[in-house]
Amino acid sequence: MDHSAHEGHDMSAMDHDMDHDIAMEGALGPYDMAREASGTSWQPDTSAHGGLQFMSGDWMLMGHALLNSVYDRQEGPRGGKKTFVSGMIMAMAQRSLDSGDTLQFRAMISPDPFMGKSGLPLLLASGESADGLTPLIDRQHPHDLIMEASASYSHRLNDTQSLFVYAGLPGEPAFGPPAFMHRQSISDSPEPPISHHWLDSTHITFGVVTAGYVHDAWKFEASRFHGREPDENRYDVETGALDSTAARLSWNPAAAWSLQASWAHVLSPEA
Repeated sequence: MDHSAHEGHDMSAMDHDMDHDIAMEGALGPYDMAREASGTSWQPDTSAHGGLQFMSGDWMLMGHALLNSVYDRQEGPRGGKKTFVSGMIMAMAQRSLDSGDTLQFRAMISPDPFMGKSGLPLLLASGESADGLTPLIDRQHPHDLIMEASASYSHRLNDTQSLFVYAGLPGEPAFGPPAFMHRQSISDSPEPPISHHWLDSTHITFGVVTAGYVHDAWKFEASRFHGREPDENRYDVETGALDSTAARLSWNPAAAWSLQASWAHVLSPEA
């Protein structure tokens, strides 16, 4: 297998001093923002947050873009090749209220739909379809244009505890680790790993509400969400009943460690 990638606009390469320039407390609790990853998931406290940030009145604003030009060639009779653009563009607005509570809005979009319905070569991948009917074998389907449009509100109880609620259309329920593009271990890869739809099966969910409790290095949360894979129209916003349930316990025992155990009942998982 041969791939090459060129980072067209990678703000994450900046060794920005956000911890020094602007106090960045987490949106969901009284801890450093570096702990927060996709949805409401946690990552190690030592993780880097790339991006540009500035203050606008009482709002802290942050933007991040990572675009890769990729040529992917996978050998053998089941392989294939494709040239495409991958990555993400993110924006966030966060405000600390006089009560000590925190309000955050977040959005993320992807260039994936522009690669076409057949997606990209990925040997051994299965369980997806190009049009809702034709199975994709040895290929990964493209993600939706809108990967997240969410809001969260956290109520600070004291210096170590908080309660929070998160809602997204789309968003990510409390299930599994952070989505692959947010995990430090694979942040340099321009493509999803073969484990993507095993570990990240609900990372784009059109309808999710999560409530949780944070106590220092621990977090417990539960979600109700629309338990279906997005349809084959990559540019629309879907709606549906919150018919599935997830729960997750997260623990950051040390700065370089983040552990989670989660469970979900998904009404209509991928085939």
